[in-house]
Amino acid sequence: MDKLIYLDNAATSFPKPDEVYDFMDSFYRGYGVNPGRSGYDLCMEAGEIVETTRKMLADMFNGDDPNRLCFSYNSTDALNLIVNGMLKRGDHAVTTTIEHNSVLRPLYHRQMDEGVEINYVPFDEKGFVDPDDFPKKFKKNTKLVVVNHASNVIGTVQPLKEIGSHCRARGITLAVDASQSAGNVPVDVKEFSVDIVAFTGHKSLLGPTGIGGLYVREGIEIDLTRAGGTGVRSAVRTHLTEYPYRLEYGTLNTLGVAGLHAGLKWIKKRGMESIHEQEMRLTAMLRDGLRDIDGVTLYCQDDLTNHISVLLFNVDGLEALDTGTMLDVDHNIACRTGLHCAPLVHEQLGTDKIHGAVRCGIGPFNTEEHIRATVAAVGEIAGSARRRVRAGNTIPSASRKSKS
Repeated sequence: MDKLIYLDNAATSFPKPDEVYDFMDSFYRGYGVNPGRSGYDLCMEAGEIVETTRKMLADMFNGDDPNRLCFSYNSTDALNLIVNGMLKRGDHAVTTTIEHNSVLRPLYHRQMDEGVEINYVPFDEKGFVDPDDFPKKFKKNTKLVVVNHASNVIGTVQPLKEIGSHCRARGITLAVDASQSAGNVPVDVKEFSVDIVAFTGHKSLLGPTGIGGLYVREGIEIDLTRAGGTGVRSAVRTHLTEYPYRLEYGTLNTLGVAGLHAGLKWIKKRGMESIHEQEMRLTAMLRDGLRDIDGVTLYCQDDLTNHISVLLFNVDGLEALDTGTMLDVDHNIACRTGLHCAPLVHEQLGTDKIHGAVRCGIGPFNTEEHIRATVAAVGEIAGSARRRVRAGNTIPSASRKSKS
């Protein structure tokens, strides 16, 4: 394990900072009770970690009211609360072709079950949506726009400020999937005119799996789609409508909140901008190394401005799965292959026809040595593939040298 080169940080950050492991262990040993359910000291101290973390996250998103920061299991859970709580029969929604299935599938189900109409804004050859395409899709019954802030496939960061301006001018709710961006690049609900942010804790926020949430701007209400225990006002027959209880159900993943708390402190200490700059420097190093290899195709990587540290590529003559397997088995490098839970991205790139691509996700603990080893490994794999092609043993090509 010590020699593993982990380049799957877009799936989940690994390893976590030691501070996260240490705090989760000490917290659960010392305060592993149900927060907010009783009045004894231990319960109140556990609750204090929850409320402090709630405030830290609200501050990160530049939100005014920490009580409108609601915890969930992850961003998929939060996005289901948003989509199912805001869209009803007769409504219309706008999203993009760059979305993850955490957005696409809830929308598909609203379309199938309730007849909600959905339109999609495509991205351009560089991997960005045009903000001016959104008002062209708006209708009188448009209730929700959902946008993936940073792509988990090609790493492009979408122009939220411009999109938000269009939505705010029309009084349309803008929800943002910040799964990849939260903790990596700024997500400012005021500056970007964002109404709802969905986030997960286990990626760039450096927390554990099983914790995430959403921030809901004042004036925006999400209808209840669940009900259960809140730990307060138990005699009330229906689920509470005030935040955060409105969107929190049952016992929180308190251990997950504790890990998220430690991850946020580590990010604040290191500096989000500093972490991002380091990751992008390594991404540029990897991009430059791979595009010099004959037979390697890169996607939307010509200009790394407004990107996160995610890079997508293929090796001509190989399926992505084969490339990933060779990186793993022969070189001990962990990447992600396939469609990355974002099928419309691959359909637009054309990589769906060759079963996807190889994704490298660089994190705060990757090094230049890791990048050099990866470039050398891909070079070796590409050379072997070329030899097989010359011998007549071919698999459909990943297309051309560079697809921007």
